[in-house]
Amino acid sequence: MMRQQELVERVRRYDPSADEAALNKAYIFSMRAHKSQKRASGDPFFSHPVEVACILSEKKLDSASIVTGLLHDTVEDTLATLPDIEGRFGKEIARLVDGVTKLSRLDLQSGGTRQAENFRKLVLAMSDDIRVLVVKLADRLHNMRTLHHIKNNDKRRRIALETMEIYVPLAQRIGIRDWQNELEDHAFRELNPDARESITKRLAFLHSGSDDVTSRIIDTLRVDLAKAGLEADVHGREKTPHSIWRKMQRKSASLEQLHDVMAFRIVVRTTEECYKALGCIHSTYPLVAGRFKDYISLPKQNGYQSIHTDVIGPENQRIEMQIRTLDMHDVAELGVAAHWQFKEGVKLIRRTEGRQYRWLRELLEILENAGGPEEFLEHTRMEMFSDQLFCFSPKGDLQVLPKGATPIDFAYAVHTDVGNRCVGAKINGRMMPLRTLLKNGDQVEVMTSESQVPSLGWASFVVTAKARSCIRRFVRLQRIDEYCRMGREIINKIFQQEGYVLTQTAMQGILSDFGCDTVESLYSLVGRGEVGGHQILKSVYPTAKTGRSLKLSEDVAVTRAGEHSIELTGLAPGMEINFGDCCHPLPGDRIIGISTTGKGITIHTIDCEALESVAEMPERWMEANWSIDDKKSSVFVGRVRIILANEAGALGSLSTVVGRDGGNISNLRITDRSPDFFELFVDIEVSDSGHMSDIIAALRATEVVRGAERAGR
Repeated sequence: MMRQQELVERVRRYDPSADEAALNKAYIFSMRAHKSQKRASGDPFFSHPVEVACILSEKKLDSASIVTGLLHDTVEDTLATLPDIEGRFGKEIARLVDGVTKLSRLDLQSGGTRQAENFRKLVLAMSDDIRVLVVKLADRLHNMRTLHHIKNNDKRRRIALETMEIYVPLAQRIGIRDWQNELEDHAFRELNPDARESITKRLAFLHSGSDDVTSRIIDTLRVDLAKAGLEADVHGREKTPHSIWRKMQRKSASLEQLHDVMAFRIVVRTTEECYKALGCIHSTYPLVAGRFKDYISLPKQNGYQSIHTDVIGPENQRIEMQIRTLDMHDVAELGVAAHWQFKEGVKLIRRTEGRQYRWLRELLEILENAGGPEEFLEHTRMEMFSDQLFCFSPKGDLQVLPKGATPIDFAYAVHTDVGNRCVGAKINGRMMPLRTLLKNGDQVEVMTSESQVPSLGWASFVVTAKARSCIRRFVRLQRIDEYCRMGREIINKIFQQEGYVLTQTAMQGILSDFGCDTVESLYSLVGRGEVGGHQILKSVYPTAKTGRSLKLSEDVAVTRAGEHSIELTGLAPGMEINFGDCCHPLPGDRIIGISTTGKGITIHTIDCEALESVAEMPERWMEANWSIDDKKSSVFVGRVRIILANEAGALGSLSTVVGRDGGNISNLRITDRSPDFFELFVDIEVSDSGHMSDIIAALRATEVVRGAERAGR
C-alpha cells in the first residue's frame, strides 16, 4: 500500500499546482473513517481507496479526482456523510463522491432493480462531470484485481458479468484502452475460464513454433518507411484473449484461421505523414480487400483516430496495420484521461462537451424515454455493445450507428420526431423497406408524414437503444390512453345497464378508495382489468346490486408455443404457434410469425431462408417478440453444424464442452464422414441465443473441433 507522502509526491511530479493539503487531509480522513474494516483478502479496507487513488494518478488526473478516489467509499461504508465531506473538502469533492457512491441503502425490490438504479444515478452524475465515471472505473478495476479473494462463486460471477456488460463498454466509450482490456480479461477469466485458458495455451503453442517473426516484421517496416523519408515508431501488439475469442465467434473461425492476432502500429508526427505512410505500405504490400478503415477522417465516438488496413506484409504474413500521430496515439491509449494532461501548466478540458461525449448525451435521452431503471439498463447494454457503421443524410450529415441498424434507427438518430413520423426511406436513392440493414457509407433519406405514428413492430428489428426506447415510450403512452378510453367505456356501460348516473364529481370522490390521483388513472386501472367496473359502481353507490363486469381484449397477446410464450401483435390469445424446424429460433434472435390457414403461426428467425417463399404475402406476416420470462427460465433447442476430427475421444470432448457450458445434447445426426472428419448436426438445449453463442465459441476453441456454427440460419 502506498504511503501518504509517496502518493502526494507522485501527483506533484506531474501537477506541481496540486492541492497538497487536500490530498493529505483526504488520506488521513479516509484512513480514520475505515478504521479496522477488512476486505475479503484480509487486507485493511483502507488499502482499497489508496490503490484506487494510485490507479488514477497513473493517468495523471487532477488532485480533485485523486481526493475523490481516496474518499469514494466513505459515505457508503463508514459513518461519514456527504455534509461531512462538503464541510471538509468543498462542494466539488462532495458532488464527485456522491456521484460515485452506490445506492445500496435504498429499499429496492431486487438486486437487478438496485443495479439498474445505481447505473441510472451514475449516468446522471457523469453527465455533469465525466470524472465520476473515471473514478468509478478505477474503483471497479481494483475490485476486479482482487476478485479471486471472494469465496462465493455466484457473487464473483455476478460482479464479473456486471463488469463485462457495463464497465468494459464504458471504459471503451471514454477510450481508456488499458483499463478496458484489463477489466475485460479479469471478467473473461471468471466467466469463461476454460475458453480463456484454451486460447492462452494455443497462443503459447503458436509462439513456440516460430522464431522472432514479430521483431523481423517491425525491422522490415521501419526500413520501408525510412526509404519513403518517414521517421516512425513501429511496434507490435498481440490482441487480448477475449478479443480473439470474440472474433472467433463473429467469424466462425478457429484460432489458426485468424490472420490478425497481431496488430502493428506506426506512429508518425503529422496527419499528412499518416497518409504518406499509408501510401508507402499499400505500394509495398498487397492490400487485403475490404479491410481498410479511415478513422482519421471519420473518428469514432470516443475521439479515437487512426487508419486501419490489412496487408500481406513481410514474410508473406497477413498483418493488421494501425497508422496514427503521437497525439492520436495518446487519445487512443488514454482516452478521456488525455484531456487531463498538464502541458506547460495548463489544465485541459475535462467536462462533457464535444463530439466524443455524444454517446453520453444519447444515454440521457434514453433515460428520459425509458419506462423505468431496469428498461434503461437493458437499452444501455444494447447501445454500448455494438460495432459501428457510418451513414449520411442527403446533405452529408454523418450519423454513427451500430451494425445491424435500419432506416428507423437512422431516423431516430436524426431526431425523435423524425423517427416517430417515419413512413419510408430511400437508401442511395432507391426506396427500400424499413427493415433493410444499412451498410457503411449508405446515404439515407427519411420520408415522413404528420399522420404517421410508431408501430410496436418496429421494436422487433431496430437495434439502437434510442429508437427502441422512443418506440416503447410512444406505445406505452398510447396504451395508457387506450386503457383510459376502455375503462371509461366499461364504467359508462355498467352504470347505464344498472340504471345509475355517473358524474365526474362522483369519480373524484372515490379516487382515494383505489389509491389514484386522477380520474384518468382510475379509468386506466379499469381498462387494464386491475379494478372491475362493478367495483367502481359499488364504491359510488354502496347499495347498488351488481351483475357481471365487462372486459375488453388488448391488441398484443401472449400466446403459448408448447412450454414457451411469444408476444404477437394483432393476434387473439390461444392461437396455436410453432417454431420453425428450418431455423430453430432462440430467445435473443429477431423473430417473425408467419400465419398458415389451419396450422396457426410458425415462428422464424428474421433471416430464415424459408421467408423468401412468403415474401410477397405481407398479410401473413405478424410481428413477434420473446416474452421476458422465456429469456430467464425456459429451455429451447438450437441446432449446430459441427466439423469434428475423426479421432478417438473426439465425440466425448464435444459432449464434455457442451455440458460444461450448461447445454444438453438432445439429438445428434452424422451427415457426412471421411477418414479425417465427421460432419454432424447436434441439437442442444439452451436458454437463449447468447447461451448458444457461448457454447459455439467454446466448441471452436476445442482442438478436435474444426468448425462450429448455428444451423439453418
